[in-house]
Amino acid sequence: MDEAEQLCDRLVVMDKGLIVARGSPRQLIESHVTREVVELRFPSGEAPGLATAVDGMADRVEALAGRLLLYTDDGDATADAVLAKGIRPASVLVRRTSLEDVFLRLTGRHLTD
Repeated sequence: MDEAEQLCDRLVVMDKGLIVARGSPRQLIESHVTREVVELRFPSGEAPGLATAVDGMADRVEALAGRLLLYTDDGDATADAVLAKGIRPASVLVRRTSLEDVFLRLTGRHLTD
């Protein structure tokens, strides 16, 4: 996905043989996900139980095995709010969203599924 984002002028996202979105990488990212995502990593099994604790702190929260993804336009402020609430993840990463986030949002799956 990183290569597609760097090299493609236009692309389509397909799910089970159907086109679910099309456009430039930038258009797809701006249309389907927030500007940033905060990744909170936890020991296995803890992340899904903490999803309700961060409810309302981001536009959307994805609970995955061992991590929570908080989609927001201000990653630093969201990360600060999580820590201020007393939630202590093993690690916190604020990054810009990518085509992989678009794919996950549109299909509900990872690239490896």
